[in-house]
Amino acid sequence: MTGSEVSPSFRLAYVPGVTPTKWVRIWNERLPDVPLTLVQVTAAEAFGLLREGGADAGFVRLPVDRTDLSAIPLYTETTVVVVPKDHVVAAVEEVAPEDLADEIVLHPLDDTLDWERPPGLAALERPATTADAIELVAAGVGLLVVPQSLARLHHRKDLTYRPVTGTPESRVALSWPQEETTDLVEQFIGIVRGRTVNSTRGRPATPPQAKGKRPDAGAKQGGKAGGRTGGRTGGRPTGKTSRTGSGGSGASKGAKRAKPGKPRRRP
Repeated sequence: MTGSEVSPSFRLAYVPGVTPTKWVRIWNERLPDVPLTLVQVTAAEAFGLLREGGADAGFVRLPVDRTDLSAIPLYTETTVVVVPKDHVVAAVEEVAPEDLADEIVLHPLDDTLDWERPPGLAALERPATTADAIELVAAGVGLLVVPQSLARLHHRKDLTYRPVTGTPESRVALSWPQEETTDLVEQFIGIVRGRTVNSTRGRPATPPQAKGKRPDAGAKQGGKAGGRTGGRTGGRPTGKTSRTGSGGSGASKGAKRAKPGKPRRRP
């Protein structure tokens, strides 16, 4: 897709946990004639979708292979542990990984945290998805450590979550194919970065006001230069002539010197 198509459109992918509503709303306000289509995709499938042209850009989770994809990091999420509401962890404000050492901590196959070693005790089998892991937590089988957005996405009344310190954090980024940085992609980048509608990105820059005044300034300089030149060749002869002749300021000075004083009274 290019920005020169007769009927352009924009396809935006996003992984679970990301809420693109705000950016989509701004897009619709600024480009009402260019429909934006949302494409929900798993974190593992997001990069393949971008490379295959299934989306123009997408909200993904880092890391991103920068060989052929560009990425702008947007924000970092808090890591939390999901527990039943009656679990002892629910009584504290936050926990450390060592606090989970004796707990079974589920590690789903679609996990988005870059663990060197997950905390707690490993389950006999890894759940296929985060949604499956949430069901197991509700059944009392174990706990789950995920980015906060995923805990909110899979919210249940019988579950809660608490922040976990000293663990990997998930970072969300906007990504797109490097060779497909179209005008529409640039427009969306501007929206995500908070540029205003009057931003000059991608548009011809208006010459600064000072440059527009340069000819006048040059004219002034030329006038001054001309005055100085004239002073050397013909600008100051008036004074010289007035000293030897009868014109101009010389006559005035002469009249000033010849100004009579007050008349004396006769005795």
